[in-house]
Amino acid sequence: MDTNALRSFVRAAELGQFQHAADELGVTQQAVSKRIASLERELEVRLFTRTARGVELTLDGQAFLPHAQSIVVGVERAITAVRPGSRALRIDVLGLRSAQAVVLHDYWRSHPETNLDVVTLRVNDPRVAVAAIEAGDIDASFRTVTDPAALPPGLQMIHAFDTPLELLVGPRHPLAAARRLTPPQLRKHRIWVPGIAPRSEWADFYDQLATAFDLRIDAAGPHFGDEVLLDTLAESSDVATLVGARDRYMWPTNHDLRRIPVVDPTLAYPLSLILPSANPHPELRGIIAHLGTLPRLPDTAWLPSWATTPQRDDDTENARGPRPRPRS
Repeated sequence: MDTNALRSFVRAAELGQFQHAADELGVTQQAVSKRIASLERELEVRLFTRTARGVELTLDGQAFLPHAQSIVVGVERAITAVRPGSRALRIDVLGLRSAQAVVLHDYWRSHPETNLDVVTLRVNDPRVAVAAIEAGDIDASFRTVTDPAALPPGLQMIHAFDTPLELLVGPRHPLAAARRLTPPQLRKHRIWVPGIAPRSEWADFYDQLATAFDLRIDAAGPHFGDEVLLDTLAESSDVATLVGARDRYMWPTNHDLRRIPVVDPTLAYPLSLILPSANPHPELRGIIAHLGTLPRLPDTAWLPSWATTPQRDDDTENARGPRPRPRS
């Protein structure tokens, strides 16, 4: 099986567009299309369907993707084995529009010499990311194991940064005209967060948030993607959601969505970075130092209970400086 075809398939699946995959791989879109067509003929299945926004995996494509990713990673590791130190720093983020990706992009813009590969494992259970670090498939992951005692020996989890939350609503929502909101003002309003996955760190986060402030967090229904969520908010007079202040969202201008800060206390989502305790990738130190320059939370802030646990070793603490303690 052609490894170039597999690599093209994997990147197209992760990025959602043949052109983006081609740009990353340094080939033409036509070359990516031909490689994937050849792969489909060999497998005798369709791997993609075309949409207005690019391409989406078929059910066969979804079944094939994790195996193809394993093969591509294995090939890259084999190459690295004979070219020590040549592989880019590979960091897992929850999504390419997430706060973690935004922060990494800001760092790379200031340090374009950094050989950086930002990947999305597309898994909800942080233990899968932990296993990928242990296997050497990735160098670090912006995930949180909410019970640090469950972290395997040989790995460490350090505090990365805290991202304040904002309420995202459409123009017909009762809170749409507010310039800022307090948690009590969110009570009885439907906050829709579809697709909260069991065992995920955000499931724990939203459970604690709902309990602390008596909020109505609605996780009903599958998550059909950010576009569907944004379309729903634009049309609704009673649905809202929570987003991170650094998360990057794009919507048509006629949606007229509003991002409203939540204050007194500021609701914040804590983000951690999991990496090896010994011999981490040398490029990580610069990124960890950059995380220490990010703005701190205000004095009145709320974070979940697991964010109060010390999560870094002495070397990392020295690289970043002191961490602000959560307030609740």
